[in-house]
Amino acid sequence: MKWYQKAIAASAGATGAGLLAWKTMFPWLEYDIQLAKMGKKIMSLREEALKTFLIDKFEEKVANTPKKAFIIFEDNIFTYEYMDQMACRVANVAKSLGLKRGDCVAMMIENEPSFVWTFLGLQKLGVAVAFINFNLKMQPLVHSVLAAGPKYLIVGSGEQLVHSVLEVLDDFGKLPVYIQGHGASPPPRGLNSFDALMNQALPTPIYPSVRDGLTLDDTCCYIYTSGTTGTLKAIDITQYKACSAVCSILPTGFCESDTLYTSLPLYHAAGSMIGICGVFGTGATMVLRRKFSARNFIEDCRKYNVTVVQYIGELWRYLLAQPPSPLDSQHKIRAAFGNGLRKDIWLDVVKRFKIPNIVEFFGATEGTTILVNISGRPGAIGRLSPFLNAIDPEPKALVKFDYETAMPLRDKNGHCMKVEVGEPGLFLSTVPQAMMKDGNLKVYRSSDEANEKKLVRNAFAPGDLYFNYGDVFVLDKDYFLYFQDRIGDTFRWKGENVSTTELANVITGLSFVEDANVYGVTMPGSDGRAGMAAITFNAGVTVSEKEMKELYEHVVEELPSYAQPLFIRHMSRAILTGTFKQRKVELVKEGYDLNLVKDPLYFLDHKKKTYSPLREQDLGRFLSSKL
Repeated sequence: MKWYQKAIAASAGATGAGLLAWKTMFPWLEYDIQLAKMGKKIMSLREEALKTFLIDKFEEKVANTPKKAFIIFEDNIFTYEYMDQMACRVANVAKSLGLKRGDCVAMMIENEPSFVWTFLGLQKLGVAVAFINFNLKMQPLVHSVLAAGPKYLIVGSGEQLVHSVLEVLDDFGKLPVYIQGHGASPPPRGLNSFDALMNQALPTPIYPSVRDGLTLDDTCCYIYTSGTTGTLKAIDITQYKACSAVCSILPTGFCESDTLYTSLPLYHAAGSMIGICGVFGTGATMVLRRKFSARNFIEDCRKYNVTVVQYIGELWRYLLAQPPSPLDSQHKIRAAFGNGLRKDIWLDVVKRFKIPNIVEFFGATEGTTILVNISGRPGAIGRLSPFLNAIDPEPKALVKFDYETAMPLRDKNGHCMKVEVGEPGLFLSTVPQAMMKDGNLKVYRSSDEANEKKLVRNAFAPGDLYFNYGDVFVLDKDYFLYFQDRIGDTFRWKGENVSTTELANVITGLSFVEDANVYGVTMPGSDGRAGMAAITFNAGVTVSEKEMKELYEHVVEELPSYAQPLFIRHMSRAILTGTFKQRKVELVKEGYDLNLVKDPLYFLDHKKKTYSPLREQDLGRFLSSKL
């Protein structure tokens, strides 16, 4: 009997007075039963989803509902049939370029229908696709593209994207670069026109045998993260994981009659795997927006009869900051699905926008499980009760940990130590057998060392294998989980994971900087952590307006806006541990508190185009401007 069957049997066996007695003894059990029942349904649908590949699911919906709206974008309707015709053109172009199953193409395209049909067209041949963050510039862009080992790079419409690529074109070596959206205009020197090839290609279907040999272990796409260590890494999203992701949004009751609204970037798993694939996996419709707009969010939902919205926590803070309107609750939204909606604003969101069902989840693109809160408990990301863990074939745990190493602490027997209710713990989840290859888990298209850092071996018993998320949760008395912090060498700001190592490398690229210790700091009224860097200058260099302006110009040119450090702390010498590692715990605790920090502090001053000295009278204004 499977775990969810055991749970249902347990609930079914307790009726009437017996059930009341169970609830009295274990008041949290009803939440477990609710989750177990939903789990039974999702697991059944997931097993079905794993019988066909992602592209097969799309082609099936094209055959069944060709005239149905798949994407609504900027008031245009793109039907399943039209999207398939464009995808077929892409596939035929790819064939003409010699691409075949097992190859990889990097793709840097903004939120627009061409992202979807380019991805699907390459999937028709079994070609893996690397989703490149279109905000990246300079060396981070070069690193991300080359990390996937692509045969080609396809760049979407937009002068900024082309400019970013031209800046580093020589660093791509002999990698051919094609650009979309420029019509009959000749491409800039060194680039090739993808539009010309699309105009010549026919929309004739690709026979499925072209991708014969494709397996669930093969790569569907690469999505990037810094994990909790090092620079950006390409996560290997297998066909198994992609097909499983189709079911992620189902806890909302999502079905073919729904219309999903997303303004989340498609280069992230939430927008692409959960959003796009969840939509065509069920035959639903998506309203796609190029970028989030607080002013237009609810208006769009009303205009297009949206029934389900995707979110990240920051999105709600922006919406709440808008002037209230009687129209805020005039919509057909029945559910919201996302992560990062914190307890402090949860009830404000419910009260103002009148959304009946908010389903908060926790997951990591490279992770091995997903947590979900279907009970509406404000701020919770899921559950971890003794009952659920006892019947779960892939147990999870919160364990004691070292803040500096982001690794579990061990007892005298070498085992991880679970935390008590109310005690912060590092989240670990069992690595499922279905995700292993040769008894191991390969998360990144990277070194064995980078992959090994995410694994915890022999955690509770010899031979067991757990995945380390690098996230700290707290458990309440009803066994609901709450996100507390992210540890390790990353922080999250404006919905993006930022690598402290990568930022430090950029900053130390300046000739006068000796060392840079980058970390994330909390800001009132904001989710995640903003970037801060404690820097030391080379001997003989003094701090002047010249250096701070040069530092400003350097980070603005090299880094996307969400990765630019908001605060700088100038230190006379670096803080090191006894093993000569940079010590961040003390720096994070002190942050930009002018009462605690005696070193000179500076803030990112876009008005003056420099890092300006941080004074008490500047702090409040600056913090309010960052919401």
